[in-house]
Amino acid sequence: MTERKVKNIFIEGPISPAFIANSIQQHQSKTDIGAHAIFLGQVRADKIDDKPVVAIEYTSYEEMALDKMHQVREEVIAKYSLTCMHVYHSLGTIAAGEVCLFVFTSSAHRQAAMEACNETVERVKAELPIWGREIFPDQSTQWKVNK
Repeated sequence: MTERKVKNIFIEGPISPAFIANSIQQHQSKTDIGAHAIFLGQVRADKIDDKPVVAIEYTSYEEMALDKMHQVREEVIAKYSLTCMHVYHSLGTIAAGEVCLFVFTSSAHRQAAMEACNETVERVKAELPIWGREIFPDQSTQWKVNK
């Protein structure tokens, strides 16, 4: 397996539909791919103590997160024989309804792409030092608990 370089997964602000569409479009020429799996994480307007979440402010220990994501990426690509994998996570304030996580896996067959995508999402949520502070209409905040 060829060692890949550490990729920056962070995007300041929300991940736009145009960015997602462009990522998909760039794979049309890769004819060894038979399947793509995509996960989009969107900020929910959860109600906590009768107050809706209007946004989440994401922060990270970036250097550690990038190193850990590199490790996850290498392991998942090898495990599922992926053609490619792309992961993007927002930093900063992301409003309810906006996309904050984009995971895109590609392989020759659908089962590998889907399983790899799911494993990657779960590992990003569990292993990367990324934190979210939920923001309420009165500008009060609390740390988000990942579920």
